[in-house]
Amino acid sequence: MTGERSSEDDAEPTSTSTPAADGGGGYQPEPDPERVEFLREIADDVRGETGESKQLANILYRTSDLYDEDEDTTPEEIVRNVKFILEVTEQGGLGR
Repeated sequence: MTGERSSEDDAEPTSTSTPAADGGGGYQPEPDPERVEFLREIADDVRGETGESKQLANILYRTSDLYDEDEDTTPEEIVRNVKFILEVTEQGGLGR
């Protein structure tokens, strides 16, 4: 990861979203194995010893679930999960 932009960065997104299966008005992105792999590689790269790096890695990994066809999640569930991760961190962990 060099921080350099490529022409792919400026390309129009090719994946589209579809209505959620529950008909609740939310949208579910199309499965995208390359995006899953990319997000999980970044998560592995940033995961370190600090709580902040672990937290960021967990959020990235959870976000990747949205594009994983083997996972059954919605954007709303991910937002709730990320809020929970942030609240637990703010409180000093699960054991407090």
